[in-house]
Amino acid sequence: MSMSLPALTTLVTLLLYFVTLMNVARARVKFKIAAPAVSGNPDFERIFRVQMNTLEQLPMFLPALWLFAFYVSAPWASAIGAVWIVGRVFYAIGYTQSAARRGPGGIVGFAALGVLWIGAIVGVVAALMRG
Repeated sequence: MSMSLPALTTLVTLLLYFVTLMNVARARVKFKIAAPAVSGNPDFERIFRVQMNTLEQLPMFLPALWLFAFYVSAPWASAIGAVWIVGRVFYAIGYTQSAARRGPGGIVGFAALGVLWIGAIVGVVAALMRG
């Protein structure tokens, strides 16, 4: 049961990423941007960057989430992971409207990621010191 919450957080994270993929697919049709092109319309480019930036963060976020869950606290990992997800949602909404509006959501997401990463480091080091 203790790892069910991080598992749920992981599933919601993957759902978020899937939504960003679908947003790009819809934007390709709407703005007539045929693959493999990724430029040509600023509105499309912002939607594409939301998806790519989310993809770029997943290899940092998911291991940090699970290491924090295992070495520190599964419920806290999930709560902090939920903050990251909310930050990503606000980032996506803001960036889709205007590049200048991506900041607040980005800051929330990076802060949550930083807490998970630092917590994971502390947890792993503490476990190593205990033997």
